[in-house]
Amino acid sequence: MMGYRVVKRQEPLNWGSFFIFLVALVISLSLSGAMLVVQGKPFLKGLYLLWDGGFGQVYALEDTLLKTIPIFLCALGVAVCFRMQIWNIGAEGQFALGAIGATWAVLTFPAAPAWILMPLMFLSGALAGGFWAFIPAFLRLRLGMNEIITTLMLNYIGILLLQFLVYGPWKDPASFGFPVTPMFPESAIPDAIVGRIHWGFVLCFVVAGLLSVFLRRTRLGFELMAGGENPRAARYARMPYGSLVVLVLVLCGGLAGWAGVLETSTTLHRLQSNVVAGYGFTAIVVAWLARLRIPTIAVFSFLLAGLRVGVENLQLELQVPAAFGGIIEGFILLTVLAGQFFVWFTLQPRGKGDE
Repeated sequence: MMGYRVVKRQEPLNWGSFFIFLVALVISLSLSGAMLVVQGKPFLKGLYLLWDGGFGQVYALEDTLLKTIPIFLCALGVAVCFRMQIWNIGAEGQFALGAIGATWAVLTFPAAPAWILMPLMFLSGALAGGFWAFIPAFLRLRLGMNEIITTLMLNYIGILLLQFLVYGPWKDPASFGFPVTPMFPESAIPDAIVGRIHWGFVLCFVVAGLLSVFLRRTRLGFELMAGGENPRAARYARMPYGSLVVLVLVLCGGLAGWAGVLETSTTLHRLQSNVVAGYGFTAIVVAWLARLRIPTIAVFSFLLAGLRVGVENLQLELQVPAAFGGIIEGFILLTVLAGQFFVWFTLQPRGKGDE
């Protein structure tokens, strides 16, 4: 019986990789549709509601773009860490600390004008998120602790800290018992530029451009990527490997912190526990699907944000469980990553002389 052997391609597929992605996406949506059928829901109607809820209407498209902003910022930071093979799973906790930092600035200086309060919010959010990411960097470099474990555990500590604040010292006395802070003043809420789309959308383009220039055009960016390829060689070449580890983690924490600032100020206008909605975990999926490329990160952030909004439409129309969105995300991640095998490898029939 003839078998097959795996052969690595001399060059990865270019346009073929896009075709493989489309096939993987169709497979994942088909599996998701099968899950609907198992629940007794109409297959085609479910897919239509998923599309229409995320992309088919102006209001839904605005919702998708608003959710794209925090996912994109978190994914940029995660991708920088992954480029250096620093496995930061803590963007969710860093997002929460950014929201806490912005709220501290608002509650401490509620009467400050916008030109003072807004920069202070972003500075506080970046410092809080960056500090939360500095902790696992310190533990890795000084104690040799695995950053996967420390960043993952710090997620839960950060979320619980946020809940402690909104249930305790920062709880609004006029909230009728609900765990929320007082409403932010107008000076703490960024203006909209088109419809409900705020200036955070522009910030995404600015950050992406600066980060791309940093990685491609600066010595430090080159050292960062070289250090990820071979840490021992980086140390031998006297690159500041320890400083680079701190840099990428703090940078990721700062970007996730900015995402928390924007979500708290523009969407909720106050701090509450449901501000942490899984954007940091979705960012990990986005970074891997995009293969750590900044333009592709933007595309996948938009697609998965639309998926989140579309699933909300499915919940309303077909009463599917809230976890269905996570199932679809998982299917997409598994099928697309499995499809990447054919980008780099091919299957060839074994000859008689092959073992």
